[in-house]
Amino acid sequence: MLMPSIFRENLLDDFFGYPLRRQNYDSGMHEMMKTDVKDMGHAYEMTMSLPGVKKEDIRAEIKEGYLTVSASSNSEKDEKDSQGKYIRRERYLGSCSRSFYVGREVTQEDIKAKFADGVLTLMIPRKEAAPAVEENKYISIEG
Repeated sequence: MLMPSIFRENLLDDFFGYPLRRQNYDSGMHEMMKTDVKDMGHAYEMTMSLPGVKKEDIRAEIKEGYLTVSASSNSEKDEKDSQGKYIRRERYLGSCSRSFYVGREVTQEDIKAKFADGVLTLMIPRKEAAPAVEENKYISIEG
């Protein structure tokens, strides 16, 4: 028997299907895009979990010093009985993205990416910001 609980976020969670949402939460979607960044000295190694995502559904771009990784997922589960009638049909469509500041000196050609077994690995070289060259501007004096 489901009883309202004061320990969850909302007293009406049990009534409006909290156990069903909990099941989806436990299915691994909360693991999407967890990222580890390791300093390798000369570069940063970034590993990102993308379970259930295909390589062609991942996009990484760099713009104004920010590296943005976007992923989308589209999955369907169909179960039919012997007569071809649906017993259960589930779909999931979703997308997510994360951005990291890597510096304006890093270009897309500098970053190496590899995707295997649901893990995206990016090698981002460590580049120091070029010091701004101070330019002396003199005022001309007539006379």
